[in-house]
Amino acid sequence: MINKDEACLVIVDVQGKLAEMVYDSERLLANIERLVQAVTIFNVPILWLEQYPKGLGKTSEQIAQHLTHQQPIEKIEFNACLNAQFTNALQQTARKQMIVCGIESHICVYQTAASLQQLGYEVEVVVDAVSSRTEANKRIGIDKMKAKGIAPTATESVIYELMARAGTPEFKQILPLIK
Repeated sequence: MINKDEACLVIVDVQGKLAEMVYDSERLLANIERLVQAVTIFNVPILWLEQYPKGLGKTSEQIAQHLTHQQPIEKIEFNACLNAQFTNALQQTARKQMIVCGIESHICVYQTAASLQQLGYEVEVVVDAVSSRTEANKRIGIDKMKAKGIAPTATESVIYELMARAGTPEFKQILPLIK
């Protein structure tokens, strides 16, 4: 189960026109936006990746508007774990649980999640907050991650696991995100 003191959110390449043209993009963007808002309430660190932003564009404004206290980690590697800036930032979080979302599920999300798991992290992929250009490729990516033992989860599952119980000050802040 995800614990707010052990978790880190990894946002993979939610950029430019690709973010708008992937399968079920509106749901993808809305769920990632809710994840970012929720983890911020719980002070969970966020590692935010951009694949070659000069070519693919910057992170979707719907997401980036909530990431005002940090800068994205630029990469050209499909597997973020091959990027020294990402691995350094990852180590600095001192977190053990990785919540992974973003695009494309069969390429960068899959390769990053699989490598995080190989490095010894507990990895969960948020299936309603990942996508690819086609539904089939989204499913292939999720299936490959599940076959490696990477747990599938959902946006609301993550939020409720981080919250752990009702009646807290955070609960009142979270309510608008889940209604």
